[in-house]
This record gives sequence, C-alpha cells and structure tokens, in this order.
Amino acid sequence: MNWDDARVFLAVCRESTLRGAARVLGVDQATVGRRITALEKSLSATLFLRTSEGYALTAVGEAALKAVEKMEHSALELERRIQGLDERLSGTVRVSTTDTLAIDFLIPAIARLHRQHPDVRVQLDATTQILSLAKREADIAVRNTRPDNPDLIARRIARWPVGLFASQAYVDAHGVPEPGSAFAGHDLVVYQPYLQGNKDLTLVSEPVARGRIAASLSSSLLVRRSIAAGIGVGEVPVYLGERDGLVRLWPERTRPLPYDIWLVTHADLRHTARVRAVIDEIVAGFAGTGE
Repeated sequence: MNWDDARVFLAVCRESTLRGAARVLGVDQATVGRRITALEKSLSATLFLRTSEGYALTAVGEAALKAVEKMEHSALELERRIQGLDERLSGTVRVSTTDTLAIDFLIPAIARLHRQHPDVRVQLDATTQILSLAKREADIAVRNTRPDNPDLIARRIARWPVGLFASQAYVDAHGVPEPGSAFAGHDLVVYQPYLQGNKDLTLVSEPVARGRIAASLSSSLLVRRSIAAGIGVGEVPVYLGERDGLVRLWPERTRPLPYDIWLVTHADLRHTARVRAVIDEIVAGFAGTGE
C-alpha cells in the first residue's frame, strides 16, 4: 500500500462515508469509491463492510488501520522535519484559535505580518474545535488550554483574571447585584459549556441559584457581546471587559482560575522562518495585556 492509497483508506475510516472522505481529500466521491475498490482488489482482502450507516472496518481492515496509522505518523514527521529547515519567508501558515482571540488579537497580528512579509499567507481557523498540530491540521494554535502532548511546544503568552461585568445600561436599569444574594432579581449571561453537568454553577464564586439565566452562549465572544447588549451580568476576562467599556462589578472578586492564553506549535516547526514570523507577531500582540 502506497501513501496515496493510505490517505484514502484513512479518510474513509475516519469519516465512515465516501462523501465525507471525498470532502476531506478534496476529490469527488466516485474517485474515493474507485480507489477503495482497487485497494481491496490489490490486497485480495475486504477492508470495509458497506452498511446503511456507512463504511465499517472488517477485522482485516482493523489490522490494516494500525499499520496505516504508523505510515501516517512517519509521513507527517518527515514533512514537519523538512519544513522545520525551511528558511523562506513565504508560504502558508495555518493557525487555529477562538473567535474572540482571532478578532481582537490575531487579525491585527496578521495585518502587521503582511506589511512586513507579504509572501507569508496565514490560513486562520477560528473554531471551538481543537485541531491537531501533530497531524498537521494546524501549524500554530492559540487557545486557553495547554496541551499535554510532549511533542508540542506550549508557551503562555497572557494570563487574565476573570471578573464580573455588566453594561452601563443594565446597571442603570437593574442596579448592581448584592454580594451573597445569589443574584436574586438579576439576569445572567453564561458560557454554555459551564451549564453542562455543572449543578453548582457560580459567577466569580457567587452561586447563581436565585438569578435568571437570560442567555447561554457557545463562545466567549458571544458572551461578551451579550453582556454589552445589556442582556445580563456575566464573567469576562478583566482585560477584555475593560477593553469593551463594560462596568466591572464587585472588583474585589475574580473567578478562582484565571484565563490563560497558550501559543502552541510542533517542536519540528518552531524554527521554520514563516512559522517563526507569525509566532513573533502573535506574541507581540499580547504583550502588555497581562501575565
């Protein structure tokens, strides 16, 4: 099995359908089907069971998958090592981050980079999904979680305390919640994942039991925009809340855990010229925001 066949095989394994694999590979569905049929014929083995729910691996296919994953690991390692020696300030750098960090920090960093190195193109993916640097889905990640993969280099570039904020319009209409009141009589804006399986939800260590959750949002940017719109009271990193012109409530209180920003790249790529240039601009964008 050559690497081209292996890539098609892996795509079908991971997507379970020809259509999904075709989308990942950037080819048409019929091509994927022909490649899988030809691969099975060349190996004289059935790798997949065709079911109503998609393609499922046979026992032979499971054995093949382990070997192909080793091929993938070796191929990606070779690609990273070669790129790690690249001293050209040109080409594409893929960056994964959140919508908040993309808008407030990375887009300005890309603008500065483009003025200095116009041949470096940044492919920016702002999503809550964590892309894999080890599998070359991204070259750089800027997120608020530190990975545990020993092959990745992680650097904390900012640390922000998290405070309680509201808009001036909300304060004028509803006043400031009383500490110890569990937000009685107040509307709350919360980050949706905090609601999932969290029976003891708090905002800056204050129970929310007597408040009313007016909105739950899937991203921190949406939380900030909802608070700014006057929907309710919510938690925001202090640096961002003050930058947005929000009113900080109970300034003596912060969430127990701060909001850390980590810049992550693969050890094999950190010296690539274009990757290094992008890293330098991102780090410069966070300088002075809090550590």
